[in-house]
Amino acid sequence: MAYDLEEQEQLDEFKAWWKKNGKLATNLVLSALIAYTAWQGYGYYQNKKSIEASTLYQTLVVTEASKLAEIKTQAAKLTADYASTPYAGRAAIISAKASLAASDTKAAKTQLEWAAKNAKESTTKAIASLQLAGILFEEKNYDAALQLLTKDADKGFTGLKEDLKGDIYVAQGKKTEAKKAYEAALNELDAQGRMQQYTRQKLEALGA
Repeated sequence: MAYDLEEQEQLDEFKAWWKKNGKLATNLVLSALIAYTAWQGYGYYQNKKSIEASTLYQTLVVTEASKLAEIKTQAAKLTADYASTPYAGRAAIISAKASLAASDTKAAKTQLEWAAKNAKESTTKAIASLQLAGILFEEKNYDAALQLLTKDADKGFTGLKEDLKGDIYVAQGKKTEAKKAYEAALNELDAQGRMQQYTRQKLEALGA
């Protein structure tokens, strides 16, 4: 094929550029392809893990609460092998609930501690923290319960947190702090809900 003078000059320039930079350009293209392939593979892997976790979680949800050993095993697998999915934290809470029903408080605390620290959803973390604080309250470990409740959590649980704080302060004989906590709870709880009424009764009992 014959080229005119301008085309020949452009071709010579390209040949010279390719001779100098061709290896680098090839490596860059290959690197981009490898990165894209890796990204695609990671996405496939994550999707596969999520589907597997969802299947395991659905099995856990329908397991009878009385089958504690089975529930613990399923939850343990989710928290160990699928911790990056939201199902792991939810599974830990279900396992904790079953453990509490079987009076296994130690196991329940371990599961809730895991969920409060590792759950991927802020709501799940908040639920775990509240339930764990409730257990600590029942154990009269007031300082630890309060410390847990003062940590940042889902704003939707502020009312419940403040209500529990009020209960703890009452148990400690701190009437002023209890009133403030109950008042803060009333500002957050549903005005028509039973919890709002219950909290108001506790505040009124303090002479507010």
